[in-house]
Amino acid sequence: MLDTFTLRVAFGLVALCVLVLFYGATYRTTRAAYSGWWCASLACFITGALLFLFNGTAVQVVANPAGNVVGAMGAGCLVGGARSLGERDTTWWQLAVVPTGVLLASAAGTPSRDVWSGGAAYLAGMAVLIGWSAAEVRRVLTALDHVRPQIHFALASIALSSAAIGSFYLLRAVVFVVVGPDHPVFSIGFGSPTTTLLTLMFLVVVTYSMSALSHEQQTSELRVRATRDDLTGLLNRAEFLRTAQRQVDGLRLGSHGAVVLADLDRFKRLNDGSGHAAGDEALRAFALACEEVVGDRGLVARLGGDEFVLLTAGCPAEEIAASIVRRYADSAPSRPTVSFGIAGVARGEDVEAALARADVALYEAKQAGRDRIVTA
Repeated sequence: MLDTFTLRVAFGLVALCVLVLFYGATYRTTRAAYSGWWCASLACFITGALLFLFNGTAVQVVANPAGNVVGAMGAGCLVGGARSLGERDTTWWQLAVVPTGVLLASAAGTPSRDVWSGGAAYLAGMAVLIGWSAAEVRRVLTALDHVRPQIHFALASIALSSAAIGSFYLLRAVVFVVVGPDHPVFSIGFGSPTTTLLTLMFLVVVTYSMSALSHEQQTSELRVRATRDDLTGLLNRAEFLRTAQRQVDGLRLGSHGAVVLADLDRFKRLNDGSGHAAGDEALRAFALACEEVVGDRGLVARLGGDEFVLLTAGCPAEEIAASIVRRYADSAPSRPTVSFGIAGVARGEDVEAALARADVALYEAKQAGRDRIVTA
């Protein structure tokens, strides 16, 4: 069996390679908070392993307590990463409590002669922090609905591996207190060689899972960019037509929906007179009014420029258009008025054909003086 020194050197080298690869291939690409926390955690674990290599030397009195503290900081970074997965912030004092306790316990012993000075506090602190991170990831898993299988697997892997390592450290702390570090039960089952190997396996599992989450994040961002309008966040034309057609095909027999085409009146005059920033603000305000009124009763999309389209069902389209106008006007009375063209659509009908009829109705609204609703 490899000695502790060799295992720690191997652990440090492997962890360093993992950190470099993960930072270069994952964190630099996504800049996700959880990836940053994991890089910090890896850096702490590597530094801790390096400091423990000085056990038995003249600098053990400083290196050993420092290794305990840095290791606890690495476990604290796990908590920060786990909380960031659920979009929860972590304050510095939340992560400083355990490392500070470990430092005080290590310094209170005899670190110059005893490599396990403050060992009970260190092991208990690691158990608390890693167990906390497992609980945070489990919270995220519980809160997610209809999550993609890849994300569920990655989160479950992090939660299970964190729970396993946290439980191991808890047992390690109990055995340490009951029988001491020199007892065969501790040295064989819970000593540094066993812990190093298990921690290395843990690093591999979490790094793979974090990389999978980052890949899913990139894929999701690309999917959003391909289907959403950059300015308003609404669906774009292509995605609206695809989604609307599915919904129209799924209408109950005998039920009807409507395609509502909207256009801001004299929008070019606003752009030229007040600048593009004012025009963009008007577009965002109208998009928000549409979303607030339509809600989950239909779809809202920006076709381009100052033109928007809605698919509604279960509520008169004229009422929805009038509600949007009121909501939009209330947000800023000086904004451009809006013209609407509406065309009914039945189950199985081609949405693009209905959109063309709505366009004709919109043209009639413009010709009739703007700021009105016309139904085809």
